[in-house]
Amino acid sequence: MSATAQARPEIRPSNPCFSSGPCPKRPGWSIEAVAAKAMLGRSHRAKGPKAQLKSAIDQTKALLGAPEDWIFGIVPASDTGAVEMAMWHMLGARPVDLLAWESFGAGWVTDAMKQLKLDDARVLEAPYGALPALDQVRDDADLVFCWNGTTSGVRVPNADWIADNPDRIVICDATSAAFAQKLDWSKLDVVTFSWQKVLGGEAAHGVIALSPRAVGRLESYAPPRPLPKIFRLTKGGKLNAEIFTGSTINTPSMLCVADYVDALEWCESVGGLEGICARADANSAALQRWIDQTGWVENLAERADERSNTSVCLKVVDPVVAALDAKAQKAFAKRMAELLEAENVAYDVNGYRDAPAGLRIWCGGTVETSDVEALTPWLDWAFATAKSELV
Repeated sequence: MSATAQARPEIRPSNPCFSSGPCPKRPGWSIEAVAAKAMLGRSHRAKGPKAQLKSAIDQTKALLGAPEDWIFGIVPASDTGAVEMAMWHMLGARPVDLLAWESFGAGWVTDAMKQLKLDDARVLEAPYGALPALDQVRDDADLVFCWNGTTSGVRVPNADWIADNPDRIVICDATSAAFAQKLDWSKLDVVTFSWQKVLGGEAAHGVIALSPRAVGRLESYAPPRPLPKIFRLTKGGKLNAEIFTGSTINTPSMLCVADYVDALEWCESVGGLEGICARADANSAALQRWIDQTGWVENLAERADERSNTSVCLKVVDPVVAALDAKAQKAFAKRMAELLEAENVAYDVNGYRDAPAGLRIWCGGTVETSDVEALTPWLDWAFATAKSELV
């Protein structure tokens, strides 16, 4: 690649939104379509709005193909709130292993070690680009992990490494995996995600799904810690079943609910789970084809079977840039992102602040493959332009 800037490509992505959260809206989205579904100015506990919340819960469960005996609920504070309410309620009954190979997994480690101060908590870590040693996970310990590392672009290839044990609880943060990757429900007990990720819904709401075993833990274990109101899944020692029938803990935005319903309906229109997973696979495959043909860039994920099909992370391996110190590499990636945004071809693609220097391109199902393909020449252009500025 020449150090001189190259000509701007002629074709631009139709939609420049490649952010990993909040993520792109569905193709053809309009506020008018959402507003037509929104029950605004109404109590969320009134018959109509509550029915819409319950319908969204039921549609989510059906689309994701969850087992019949699982229950789903809408909870406050996005995926973060959903994960933390599960941790605060359930952890401490048994030893626990926590997996961290990117920033959000590391956040759950902080919660367990510094906030909950669990007695028997073990952390299995790996650097950005790799997974921890999954064969080292204890068979008799509770488990907390992210299915897809949103800030590293590394996902677990499957759940075969999780041993069956009826006494343990497996908490899975699936926020950038749900509706893009097929979860192995038989190996999990708590699954969480947010609307803002794969389906591009408006933020601030999370979904928590519980297996019968998770419900059993809630009703048999009283955690030795205060539980804020927005975390409380039980009442009088029993599951608060109303949360899983549309009665949310606090007031949801019915506009956000309508937006989520709109996204769910679109998901059904493209073939449900199979269709939207296939769209993400096609998008990430298009980006990977370009990576494989391009000398200055590599996928941050080292193994092909561990590469995310949603939050694809790129690292610059050009010798000139790689020779820069970490701060300068961060500045180079930021400059590339600025160039792309200034041309209105890609918004919000700089790597996560805690991740190694690079770019992060969202490839979830709401993105069109043609836009990914149109973006790649612009990535070459941004790299060449930023590199020419180093000389």
